[in-house]
Amino acid sequence: MPSINRKRIVKNTGFLYFRMLLTMMVSLYTSRVVLKVLGVEDFGIYGIVCGVSTLFVFLNSAMSGSTSRFFTVELGRDNRERLQKTFSTALTLHLLIALIVLVLGETIGLWLLENKLNIPADRMYAARWVYHLSLFFTIANIIRVPYNAVIIAHEKMSFYAYTEILYVLMKLGIVYILLVVNMDKLILYASLMFVVTFILLGVYMWYCLWKFSECRYKWGWDKGILYPMLKFSIWDTYGSLGGMARTQGVDILLNIFFGPIFNAASSLAMQVQGTVMAFGTNVLTAVRPQIIKTYAAGEFENTRYLVFNASKFTYLLMLALSLPLVLEMDYVLTLWLGIVPDYGALFCRLMLVFNLFYVMMIPLSGAIHATGRIKWMNLVNGTIYMLVIPITWVAFHYGAPPERPYVINIIAIIITLFTSMLILKKNMPVFQLKIFVFKVLCLCLLITVIASALSVFVQYFFTQGFIRLLIVTLTSTLAIGLCTWTMAVNKSMKIVLINRGLDYVKEMGRKLKRHPNESKKS
Repeated sequence: MPSINRKRIVKNTGFLYFRMLLTMMVSLYTSRVVLKVLGVEDFGIYGIVCGVSTLFVFLNSAMSGSTSRFFTVELGRDNRERLQKTFSTALTLHLLIALIVLVLGETIGLWLLENKLNIPADRMYAARWVYHLSLFFTIANIIRVPYNAVIIAHEKMSFYAYTEILYVLMKLGIVYILLVVNMDKLILYASLMFVVTFILLGVYMWYCLWKFSECRYKWGWDKGILYPMLKFSIWDTYGSLGGMARTQGVDILLNIFFGPIFNAASSLAMQVQGTVMAFGTNVLTAVRPQIIKTYAAGEFENTRYLVFNASKFTYLLMLALSLPLVLEMDYVLTLWLGIVPDYGALFCRLMLVFNLFYVMMIPLSGAIHATGRIKWMNLVNGTIYMLVIPITWVAFHYGAPPERPYVINIIAIIITLFTSMLILKKNMPVFQLKIFVFKVLCLCLLITVIASALSVFVQYFFTQGFIRLLIVTLTSTLAIGLCTWTMAVNKSMKIVLINRGLDYVKEMGRKLKRHPNESKKS
């Protein structure tokens, strides 16, 4: 039976961090150029139009979680024949989902674009082009899901590091083409993103066919796999619909009430959120298969251990990254982009606060998925997320400011964090609710208050600029690091970390001593 493979988690997290750092460094440059070349208005149009094209992807989001879960469980059971049938069934389902999304997108989605969105008349032609292209690269991403699920189930995270190098090179190529080619930049940008998406789909397909025998596709499905997979995903569909409502639905309401300029601020906030979130989700992506495998093997204590530590330490990692950004967001955005859309800094701050509670909930959700009993989680949490839309509409109707839906989303994610705790306790009795609240949630909030107070205190002694950004970052990082070591790391974990650190130093010392002798021999 599998036990916690800490070495694999660390190794896979390392690959994922390499991928993330590479993406972040290139994105800092490309985002600035894209915003400058497109302009604030076209940047906002691109964000809202792509948002409409992904409205119907809640079908795919539901099947994505189901596919990943079933692959990981079957891999843990080492049933190769059933793995192949699971893959073929999943890919057939995703091809059908892609067809459904195409039909819905070219009917309902197109009607929404033409009749409801607030887009200047002289940019409608370009918006239509962007919409059709974004719909097709949405379909490519749908087809890629089963291949992605196989890679994650096998924990081959090094693949993501290598494909990210390819993606980064193509992204730099897009920026170069945008600067030198003289045509409508919005249409050109969407066309180039379309090409990149299909190249990546081809790379995923080639790698899976090369590495994994179960990826030999046969048309059709196995009813013994199809029905449990569909049954599992039905409730995930509802939950995904709620998630889509609180993101793309809010973006559409912003467009209707305030126009595409505010969609530019929203797109910027989502980009900052995604970049910072990558730090946390890298750890969670590496841990999630272990959560499912330990639960499938009946090692419930190990599952609980993984959930507690993943929630706690991912939150603290996200806090270390987010706190200096929240405090210095105006300066950071000006330094990064030069041109900052109105409300951009405020939207970014609120999204980073949302991230903190969201990453704490992800391990809870992963454990609930591992149990297979996901009905109540999706029913309750999906309903809470859907309520964000009518509440936001009422708030905007009565003159609420544009940042109000972000505050509503933060309240919603806090509520769903607590509902997820209760549901996991019901599905997995070994999960200790009170201990999670006090030793994870309350502890993390206490560290947040201490680090924030110290950072704000230091901030007041300096004027805005790079020196203040550096000092605030150092202060917050040291405060979070010291609080984590003294309050969040238990005695046994400290001993393990110290011993491993000493072993590493000794090994490095032995290598340095050997090196001069080897040089003399040569």
